[in-house]
Amino acid sequence: MGSLNQRARTTSGRGILPFLLLMALLAGCEAKSEEAATAPPPPPDVDVVNIVAQPVVLSESFTGRVEAAETVELRPRVSGYIEEVAFEEGELVEQGDLLFQIDPRPYQARVGAAQAELAQARSQLAQAGSEAERARVLLGRQAISQEVHDQRQSALSNARAMVDAAEAALQTAELDLEYTRVTAPVSGRAGRAMVTRGNLANADQSLLTTLVTIDPIHVYFEADEQAAFASHALLSGEGPNSLKIELGGDATRQFTGTLDFIDNRLNPNTGTLQFRALLANPDGRIRPGEFARVEMPVARLEQALLVDGKAVLTDQDRRYVYVVDENNLAQRRPVATGRQVDERTVISEGLTAGDRVIVNGVQKSLCRAWK
Repeated sequence: MGSLNQRARTTSGRGILPFLLLMALLAGCEAKSEEAATAPPPPPDVDVVNIVAQPVVLSESFTGRVEAAETVELRPRVSGYIEEVAFEEGELVEQGDLLFQIDPRPYQARVGAAQAELAQARSQLAQAGSEAERARVLLGRQAISQEVHDQRQSALSNARAMVDAAEAALQTAELDLEYTRVTAPVSGRAGRAMVTRGNLANADQSLLTTLVTIDPIHVYFEADEQAAFASHALLSGEGPNSLKIELGGDATRQFTGTLDFIDNRLNPNTGTLQFRALLANPDGRIRPGEFARVEMPVARLEQALLVDGKAVLTDQDRRYVYVVDENNLAQRRPVATGRQVDERTVISEGLTAGDRVIVNGVQKSLCRAWK
């Protein structure tokens, strides 16, 4: 029994020693934590800017669509069966390129017939001219009557008219033959061939294909009445009027266009005014029908206060910024905001020129204060 008690006391001593060491370490950690809690945190790093009043042009965003400057629905001028489709669908074509070939043989035959009729009319004209000249000479010798002379002069006039008619018929036949070659009236991108080889195309009816010009290209958009009249005062001056245009909602596809048309009346149904921007498209990558967002100037402020959008914070429906006072302390100040200018916000109330506003590190300083 004595041996067992001695062993139990030894085991108990070994268990108490680690416990005492653990308590000592915890007490040291608590002391360090208390020291850290009582020590003031270092001041946060923030970026401060001085507010400067400056002139600025305010813009508003409008929705528009891209349209070709010229759109052609190509239809044949003569009827006939399509013999050849001479272009690649969807490819670029130049003005004068052959697109469709209508079977020319019937029209070549008409040209031959018209040439023969013209030759016959010219032969009749030559005979009528000889007879009229002979009648004139004979009338001078009183060998024929005046009536006969007048008849031969009338026959000469009729022969001349027949030649004129035959020449006109030949020109018509040659023109119809030329129309069997359907060529591109403008340079641009061709659409799908609506009538293929072997099918009948009716004059002025059958749609063969469509052509759209690609450079330059137009962007049409509409502005409400208030913005339209505000922008008109800014855009009516001399010189080019540049507009920022974003296509397809893609921020990487931003272009600069030029306003080249303002409609002459408001749309009574929508109360909007139509505008048109001219956009260069040398590589043809912009396609008609694309969605566009246009930034158009609508107002000019001579003395505007602008701050980085990151400096403006929101508390429910109220907006505010942090201003550094003369003691280098941050003070919360409510503000009224206006339009966006790139990444900056117009401050209409709450700030004055010379105020120092924190633009970076505001959230960091708030988090440290909360901790």
